[in-house]
Amino acid sequence: MSKLAIAAKRLLVGQPFRSDRLSRTRLPKRLALPVFASDAMSSVAYAPEEIFLVLSVAGLSAYSLTPWIGALVALVMLTVVASYRQNVRAYPSGGGDYEVATVNLGRRAGLTVASALLVDYVLTVAVSISSAAATIGAVVPLVASHKVAFAVLAIVVLTAINLRGARESGGFMAIPTYAFLVGVLGMIGFGLFRALVLDEPMRAESASLNIQGEPGQAAGLAFVFLVMRSFSQGAAALTGVEAISNGVPAFRKPKSRNAASTLLMMGTISVIMLMGLIFLARITGVRIAEDPEEQIVNAPPGYEQDTMLAQIAEAVFGAFPPGVYYVTTATAIILILAANTAFNGFPVLGSVLAQDRYLPRQFHTRGDRLAFSNGIVFLAVFAILLVVAFDAQVTQLVQLYVVGVFVSFTVSQIGMLRHWNRQLRTETDPAERRRMRRSQGINGFGLAMTGSVLVIVLLTKFVHGAWIAIAAMTALYLLMTAIRRHYDRVAQELQEHVEPAVLPSRNYAIVLVSQVHLPTLRALAYARATRPDTLEAITVNVDDEETRALRAAWDAENLPVPLKVVESPYREITRPVVDYVKRTRRESPRDVVTVFIPEYVVGHWWEHLLHNQSALRLKSRLLFEPGVMVTSVPWQLESSTRVNFRAPAPRRSVRWGVGQDEKGNGRR
Repeated sequence: MSKLAIAAKRLLVGQPFRSDRLSRTRLPKRLALPVFASDAMSSVAYAPEEIFLVLSVAGLSAYSLTPWIGALVALVMLTVVASYRQNVRAYPSGGGDYEVATVNLGRRAGLTVASALLVDYVLTVAVSISSAAATIGAVVPLVASHKVAFAVLAIVVLTAINLRGARESGGFMAIPTYAFLVGVLGMIGFGLFRALVLDEPMRAESASLNIQGEPGQAAGLAFVFLVMRSFSQGAAALTGVEAISNGVPAFRKPKSRNAASTLLMMGTISVIMLMGLIFLARITGVRIAEDPEEQIVNAPPGYEQDTMLAQIAEAVFGAFPPGVYYVTTATAIILILAANTAFNGFPVLGSVLAQDRYLPRQFHTRGDRLAFSNGIVFLAVFAILLVVAFDAQVTQLVQLYVVGVFVSFTVSQIGMLRHWNRQLRTETDPAERRRMRRSQGINGFGLAMTGSVLVIVLLTKFVHGAWIAIAAMTALYLLMTAIRRHYDRVAQELQEHVEPAVLPSRNYAIVLVSQVHLPTLRALAYARATRPDTLEAITVNVDDEETRALRAAWDAENLPVPLKVVESPYREITRPVVDYVKRTRRESPRDVVTVFIPEYVVGHWWEHLLHNQSALRLKSRLLFEPGVMVTSVPWQLESSTRVNFRAPAPRRSVRWGVGQDEKGNGRR
């Protein structure tokens, strides 16, 4: 890598950390909360809005159900948080739901959970960033007209931040996350104070609008289905809860206790914000439609629908515009940073899967800053593809959302029930058994809740896009299974001993010659130094005149190695050499054939296009031949030394046992 590239990498990522500094990257609770809980807490910026949007299809009368739907979402949230507090205490290694399912339910269940979580992490990034683009677009028209470009740029910036390591990303996220909490909680508190204590009227800009429902959606089974769909959309508020169970290793000791405390804080804050925003939306009379152009019948000319949070902020702060700007800006920032939860959960889970040989081993490799860099980059690439494919539309992306996370919730709860059953078989202490029974009851109630939500999500979202997420999970499951089969097959192949190893009887060395120049002479000298049983040089005749000149130059050097000419009537180079090597192997099957190939070492990318092409083709073919060894003999051109900021070495009169005079003619 060039000095310029290294300098750019250091500027972007920072100086590399030693492996023994890993413990210093652990997060205290004050930093773990913004790192792992920002997704769940920021979901309140769009989850309540999704409830209102879906119910708007049935008209304004359906808005009366929003507090009840919000309360049900809050109940599920608290149940899942209580369940996951049991998970992090029982399985603190960082495998999370994948480990719980694998240990207690088997490999297939574990892979099902892993595929669901990996898909959900990618969707978390896409949904959070797209929602941020919509929020900022409400106050910055330029962003509204270039949402996709803004979202892609935001993902790239987040990727760069996370490549610097968990500790630095946590420090970067702490201030904006806590600023968001202060802004939203402060707005909720001030709004409720104005409404309940001062009895002051607060009206949203859309309070006077009339929303017309679609015919047939306000009664019967269609209305029940609509309410269920609204609940499933609001359940997006639960995303991110599982990230803490996957990120337990990133906490400071005692890891399990700190993770459980962070889970409790996250759940409490999220529920307060969720219900607070729903009540403020009802008090201020927010009107928000799924299809504004068709549903709003008395919209003023040029009306553009703002997000629910922006409308609430304008109604609550009214004559204090800085408050509106503060809440809107803090919300937009936290929605961008909410994707950071996935950037911490996805690489850790990918590392665990790679360690179990379900993903390429590169996912288990830590980068310069002790982060799982390959997983971070992989997540960013696929999130960008989703954002571009769905044009950064939150309503479209959120249809794919939640399915994966509730699959992992449900399977994890089943696994924890089996875990407690196994523990109860051997535990005899009455106090400890009571604690286990209590934990088992929490997980059992969690299973009932998450299983019910999963059924509702599948029923209401399948035709609206959830099938895409299910298809992606299935494809990922099959891919991970295939990767594991490949690794197992290779491991078995490398360990099998069908017959005792036999040493080759002779070493037959071949040096490839295209010209009589310094690289060829070095390759010849190195081949002689290995002391093979037989040594010969070969060249391919593609032009009679050039071949005659080459033979004359070879004879003039008086080299002690015979030069053979391989005919090529069709002017090919690769096939005649491969055929010659095969023929040599057939004549002496117990001999090993070593092919020495001179190669140029160049310093610029464009030089690779001008050199070594024949050598690369030859190597790619010869590597598949059994009993054939391929050895590259490098010759450093001056450009390679200049890239390393070193003066080019002067030509020596003796190289590798072969001398040259001042004109470059070889002599012995």
